[in-house]
Amino acid sequence: MNVRTALAVFGIIALFMTASCGEQPARRKAPQLAAAADDKDYLALVIGMDTLASDQYWKLVFREDSLLSNRPDSNANPFFHYFRGRRLIKQEWRDSAMAQFAKMKGKGPDDDVSLLRDHTILDYESRGGMMVEAELMQKILAAMKQAERLHSPLTFRFYDLMAKAYYQNENESESLEYAERHFKSHPYNTHPVIMQRHYDVSFLLAYRIDDYDKMMLYNALSRKLAVHIGDSLAIARTYDSEAQVLSKRGDFAKSLACSRIYVDYLERTSRPHEIAYNNLATSFNHNGQPDSAIRYYNKAMAMAKAQNSRQTPIYYKGLVESYKLKGDMGNAMNALDSAYGIEVRNLKKIEAVKFAEIHEKYETEKKDRNIAELSSRNALNESVIRQQRWILGLGTVAFLGGIGFLFFLYRQTKLTERNKRLESENHRLIMEQKLLQAQLNPHFIFNSIANLQSLVASGDTRESVRYLSVFSGLLRNVLEQSRKDFISLEEEIFSLENYLQLQQMRYPGLFDYKVELAEGTCPEELLIPPMIIQPFVENSIEHGFRNIQYKGMLTIGFALRDGKLNITVNDNGKGITEKSPGEQKKQSLAQTILKERFQALFTTDCQRARFDVENKANTGGRGVSVHILIPEIRD
Repeated sequence: MNVRTALAVFGIIALFMTASCGEQPARRKAPQLAAAADDKDYLALVIGMDTLASDQYWKLVFREDSLLSNRPDSNANPFFHYFRGRRLIKQEWRDSAMAQFAKMKGKGPDDDVSLLRDHTILDYESRGGMMVEAELMQKILAAMKQAERLHSPLTFRFYDLMAKAYYQNENESESLEYAERHFKSHPYNTHPVIMQRHYDVSFLLAYRIDDYDKMMLYNALSRKLAVHIGDSLAIARTYDSEAQVLSKRGDFAKSLACSRIYVDYLERTSRPHEIAYNNLATSFNHNGQPDSAIRYYNKAMAMAKAQNSRQTPIYYKGLVESYKLKGDMGNAMNALDSAYGIEVRNLKKIEAVKFAEIHEKYETEKKDRNIAELSSRNALNESVIRQQRWILGLGTVAFLGGIGFLFFLYRQTKLTERNKRLESENHRLIMEQKLLQAQLNPHFIFNSIANLQSLVASGDTRESVRYLSVFSGLLRNVLEQSRKDFISLEEEIFSLENYLQLQQMRYPGLFDYKVELAEGTCPEELLIPPMIIQPFVENSIEHGFRNIQYKGMLTIGFALRDGKLNITVNDNGKGITEKSPGEQKKQSLAQTILKERFQALFTTDCQRARFDVENKANTGGRGVSVHILIPEIRD
């Protein structure tokens, strides 16, 4: 397979695997999307997302996930699970994403929500570039027929899925037919993004089956569209496609001219890449110009080396042809040796990967056998212990009883060692339990439930439901996050805001708050130990703002400086006052647990964490300021 054919193969896979044609001019955005989001027609919103560029697509996914997660009925909304699953896919948590998609429940087994769920799961199951097996192919076909029978607006998506599957199974003719069906039935098939994607996919499929007429047709349509929307890069790309067609037909002079137009544009706009140089060099070879071909092959290799691209023998094979045309067999042999060396190294890497996979599978099976053997031994040991108890109880034979007693002592020693390990594990769990108690203490839970009882007694059902929903969501988040060493700063801020909103509902008008992110702070990328801020926020509300004659203000700030994440918790409350021995012990326990967590998580010389509590009354101010300093850790 030559470079152009390889480019066509990988290009179509990339196009099939994306929701849009890549980055497009801003004016191409579908105007229906904003309206769909406002009136909550989520099915129309999902369909319209096909017209978005990649960055716009993921921005919308994260926005809708955040909006839906704040609704009290989020778990009952199938589109909450859809957007949450998409978000997890972006974060490369595929298994968790599949679990979210599976939770999508429509009003019936045959409605559009169920079809969207089935399409999404089948889409990800068929990915990976490997052949689609017969069983999965049957599922896709059955789902497509179901969509056709119901005249679903999602039918076009199943046509696209069939096109992908046939392409992966190397049936390009069927793939091209379903690509046509997908385009014709797409509700946005007049949108430039959808049209451009269709023309590119169809051209590459026609290239694979050597249908020159269709190749020229789709390339002409692509160029016409690119001219109409003023996309200069797309226009230039059509010349590269035309060069491929002309080269297949043997019209090498015109192919060279088209390749030069494409490369000249890329160099003029500072967008050159090694594949374009390689294709131009190949055109020079076809036209009997080996010196020019050598020049561009060397450019391609230099660019690949500068960009640390994966080594490929294709450039050296092109050089072999160039030197053969010149009659320079010495350099041709050197280039051939280089190509052979690269192929051998690549094969070794592939073999190494295969060996690692086989070894990993062997180790997994070995562990499974060990687990089964240990389970069997466990059951046998329990049976032996029961028998020993009967023998000791009856005492019928002194000799057997003595042996049984000695064996019992041996078993008891082993059990004692096991109990010590269990006690160690229990100690760890107790520490986690203390941490949970410091993060969300029973006093707060009692007061929250008491406040809920007051709301129920007042007859304010809506406020009661909202309060209970936010409170249960907060408890769930705390319990989930407490098992992790690190979470994203975005999740921590989300939990804090839920907690603060609950406290505002509990103490109406007592305080306001704001969360400040310094410039350059990306909460979705930064990692932070969970629930290290909440105890200080709770102290500000419970001890700083209670019984003050003015409205409290709580400010939580995040800033990056010198590789450290600086966190500040400021309040204008009554400051630190003398407390009863019980309260002092509770606050000290929370801070002691936090110090222990810092010592466990940040133990190296280059990773230190600390916190300071400042009573602003000592400097003539009001309230308390907490300064937390932890290393900058990114996902």
